[in-house]
Amino acid sequence: MSLTVKRNTVRFYPDPKRIIARFYLPGGEKYAAIIIKNVLKLSEEETNNLLDQILRDFSKRHRNISKIFDNNFIKVLDIIKQFEDEPLSLPLKKKLLIGSYFTQEYSIESAAFFNPSIFEDPDQSDLEEGKKRIIMSFRATGEGHISSIVFRSGIIDKENNIKFDKIGNLVDVPEIVKRYVYNKKRFCKKLEEMKNNGYILDMVMDKLKDEFIYGELIGIVNEILKDKSLTIIDKEELKRITWVATSHYETIFSLDTDISERVIFPVSYSETNGIEDARFVRFIDDDGSVTYYATYTAYNGHTILPNLLETKDFYHFKIKPLYGTHVQNKGMALFPRKINGKYAMISRYDGFSNFIMFSENINVWENVKKIQDPIYPWEFIKIGNAGSPIETEKGWLLLTHSVGPMRKYTLGAILLDLEDPTKVIARLKEPLLAPNEEERDGYVPNVVYSCGSIILNDELIIPYGMSDYASTYATIPLEELFNELLYK
Repeated sequence: MSLTVKRNTVRFYPDPKRIIARFYLPGGEKYAAIIIKNVLKLSEEETNNLLDQILRDFSKRHRNISKIFDNNFIKVLDIIKQFEDEPLSLPLKKKLLIGSYFTQEYSIESAAFFNPSIFEDPDQSDLEEGKKRIIMSFRATGEGHISSIVFRSGIIDKENNIKFDKIGNLVDVPEIVKRYVYNKKRFCKKLEEMKNNGYILDMVMDKLKDEFIYGELIGIVNEILKDKSLTIIDKEELKRITWVATSHYETIFSLDTDISERVIFPVSYSETNGIEDARFVRFIDDDGSVTYYATYTAYNGHTILPNLLETKDFYHFKIKPLYGTHVQNKGMALFPRKINGKYAMISRYDGFSNFIMFSENINVWENVKKIQDPIYPWEFIKIGNAGSPIETEKGWLLLTHSVGPMRKYTLGAILLDLEDPTKVIARLKEPLLAPNEEERDGYVPNVVYSCGSIILNDELIIPYGMSDYASTYATIPLEELFNELLYK
């Protein structure tokens, strides 16, 4: 292929210094009770001296570590009640010390920093002519291969050189809010899609109104769990019901955080093993309003759950599962606007080929149509998207990822009709980007993978992960790409 691919020298590597403080329950509730009992025995002087030492060691590594200790104290309140009738009346330093024993540092990006997407920053003020402020999202992976979403920002010039901003000193996790109002019919539909429709579900739903909140559901689940006749299967079904409920939540970051300090870390049961490969898109609605969406895969170690993230300012995020019989696989990407009055989404429903879906509701997807099968040797194993389609005068430009011999991942491209994107206008016969010698060694060898590109200054800018370890970006002249697609 005669395309000019300019690989940039910028590299994003894993950084073990990027840490958060997260809840930690060592050895389960029985062992936690022993820890709490021992801390309660400490004298006031011992408590104060020990807490002072902990604060000296950790207060410079976290924003408001005492608040984190207090939150984690609240999380073990039921265990503390075994020894204290009024645990909230304990001295403040005693509460904070207990909380510190149920807190651990976690390096969010110590293992990998990969699979990026790129998009325009909501704030384009105070820029020189020809420059644009951008944000890149990444999948950061730490101990235990737990993944989260992190961000970097920068300014791109007329030559598409990106000057990235200095990253913040601290990493911050947001306040988690569970105030979603659930629709019973839709909630049951999601559980049925996940093959969870036994008598236990009926038992729970019979006690709820047509609309309910998280606390009401959890209260009923906890009441049913007191029944000693429940089988292991019954308890697993209750766990799945709770799992879907916790997948609806909101995160709110402090306004004094830099975007590089904000991390969307797994908080729900559906995400306990990570948030994978967020595909961000700047969506323009019919009224001209802009919302940023990202589809991502929540993984709990056994089952995946496709989720949709929504934000307008990158401080406040709303997270909800995607519903529908055809959203049970990884790697969906939303179009940046409605087409003929409907939302549109690329999916890989069968895990093998690319499909397109249309819906009047951004969270519910029922119908699919196949648009692309693997036909070339470099994509025989499977294909999928590499981010949301990009609108151009010649059609929707969709970057794809493909898997070929030796499980080698490459990037390709197809062009879809603007008015009817079920029609493929053109398709590259060879890979657009393949791992070179520098990029082929990593956690998963021989992989280039992207979650979203952008067109600026007549070039396609492709950020990509290198063998599931680090990240970089490349640029390709748009005219050359269209010549390769349309005329060869």
